[in-house]
Amino acid sequence: MRAALFVTCVNDALFPTTAIAVVRLLERLGVQVDFPAAQTCCGQAQYNTGYRHETEPLVRRMGRAFEGYPYVVTPSASCAAMVRDNYPRIARKAAAEGRGGELVEVAGSLAPRVYELTEFLVDVLGVTDVGAYYPHKVTYHPSCHGLRLLRLGDRPRKLLEAVKGLELVELPGAEECCGFGGTFAVKNADVSAAMGADKARSAVSTGADVLCGADNSCLMHIGGTLRRQGAPLRAVHLAEILASTEEERHP
Repeated sequence: MRAALFVTCVNDALFPTTAIAVVRLLERLGVQVDFPAAQTCCGQAQYNTGYRHETEPLVRRMGRAFEGYPYVVTPSASCAAMVRDNYPRIARKAAAEGRGGELVEVAGSLAPRVYELTEFLVDVLGVTDVGAYYPHKVTYHPSCHGLRLLRLGDRPRKLLEAVKGLELVELPGAEECCGFGGTFAVKNADVSAAMGADKARSAVSTGADVLCGADNSCLMHIGGTLRRQGAPLRAVHLAEILASTEEERHP
């Protein structure tokens, strides 16, 4: 099986170990992973800030970059939701305005092939036990996009529950937003920080060693709060946990 890695801007710039973990994990499961070098930003920041027209060239670029791949896998529910939920919307509006009619075809082709990592593992590969080993106490934070747009459900939990040595503990208020929200954190910094503090407090209350999530944007927000508080809890992307084995462990 062949798949393309859609790494996302945040992972490429700030969390490259997550991208490496995805490749290690998928290759261990027999997937041939390609990295189309032409990929850039999916346009979520521009679109969420109100620059829909400026997002359209990025839709075209993404379509070209991932053309021909049967599966496009990303370790980000947020960016997967941008492509699957917003690309068709952007394309329809452009077509209704009498321009960019080809965007409908581009979005229609790309959107159904984009999978968030846990979707790809559970729904496409049909696995929950990926052979991982991670001897830590872990609590899981589900991101808003994963919950409400992709509806990931219990896929991440099933994968974590199958990890050897991992003790999974419930996160109080798990479905509450962490406050990051991309540009929301910039435009509403005080509210965002308060929400992040609430989430960090809930995470610490579990007694876990690790706060896990499937979106590094959320983990960056919560993890930064935890570090500033000096909390004995670190944020780790789900992919890095699943890539860890007894022979080759992640921190």
